[in-house]
Amino acid sequence: MSGWDKFVDTFFNAKVMWKYLPDILSGMVVTIELALLIVATGLGAGLALALLRSLAIRPLNWLIIFIVDLFRSLPPLVIIVLMYFGLPYAGPAPSGFVSTWLSLAFVLMAFSEEIFWAGITSIPKGQWEASRSTGLSFGQTLFNVVLPQAFRLTIPPLTNRTISITKGTALGTVVAVTEILGQASSAMSNSYNPSPLMMGAAAYVVLFLPVVVAARWIEAKFAWKR
Repeated sequence: MSGWDKFVDTFFNAKVMWKYLPDILSGMVVTIELALLIVATGLGAGLALALLRSLAIRPLNWLIIFIVDLFRSLPPLVIIVLMYFGLPYAGPAPSGFVSTWLSLAFVLMAFSEEIFWAGITSIPKGQWEASRSTGLSFGQTLFNVVLPQAFRLTIPPLTNRTISITKGTALGTVVAVTEILGQASSAMSNSYNPSPLMMGAAAYVVLFLPVVVAARWIEAKFAWKR
């Protein structure tokens, strides 16, 4: 057997790949479920915190800043481990899936809050004053004038950060979540062959490459015209 044949047999063994294909597909379903939950809850919570921060209630803002800075500083893996292994001592015992979901959602919430807040504060003060002078309330000005502009400014950093954090679903394998990497690692151990790991890598490309392309299209679609 030539060197190339050995390489193919080691990393792209068709028999092994076919045997563990259902496991990888099952892992893809779990990864998609996790990713959708992380994006929906993380972005929603981040926007909510940014809106609360715009009310300029000093004690509330201090609390928001503390929470955001805390979750931006902690490694996602540490949060997952603390939630999965530590919370049971305090009462609640979240599953590996829930621990991974909430941990990455908290991280995305923290980064997205800062991005949304940067977008809101980048709108010139004159626009706030001009809108209020026409009789609009603070809430109407925020939702009808400020946020539409802020959203367009936040799209590039927000999409990149969202993709980066969502790929962290692979960390769920540490707490026995059967997502792509978990299934691929288990299959590799059972087969004594790294081919399932190559399948897992291909699965991530299949899932996230369209997301990256879509994000690039969204950035171009909603970018400020120069």
